[in-house]
Amino acid sequence: MKIVNVTELEINPFTLIGKDWLVLAAGDESGSNAMTVSWGHLGCLWSPNRPTVIAYARESRYTKEFLDKNELFTLSLITDRKALGYLGSHSGREGDKYAAAGVKPLYIDGTTAIEGAKLIFVCRKLYSAPLDMNAFTVRSIPAMDYAKGDVHTMYVGEIIKAYKE
Repeated sequence: MKIVNVTELEINPFTLIGKDWLVLAAGDESGSNAMTVSWGHLGCLWSPNRPTVIAYARESRYTKEFLDKNELFTLSLITDRKALGYLGSHSGREGDKYAAAGVKPLYIDGTTAIEGAKLIFVCRKLYSAPLDMNAFTVRSIPAMDYAKGDVHTMYVGEIIKAYKE
């Protein structure tokens, strides 16, 4: 993998996140976890037009514990749909989720990514807050996506490094 300038990447965020999916990981060699994400944002936010990602993790997700206690997290693009499905539907609390999914953690820049990824964003957490159900102006969204009360926390991360295959 080589380091690339994030502003020179030619990617479509709608397909990258919503169709291809990404793996959100946090933690380091002492402990980490990862999960598949298909909701998120890429863009620029706050001075001086920082390149940022916005990632979401539900309160119940084990990965959220690592997001909350670490400054860094990553988003990795992998193409193995079976691994993506496993990482998105199983918890790492009960065992080695990486091995069960058939992937290996990559310890990089003080955090964890996925080995063999085609693209990795290393992000520094700038902001986190749980979504406020009372702030929705379209009431059908919380009724549909949060009927069980498992609310997402939003994490804004500055992309501090990007790697490409």
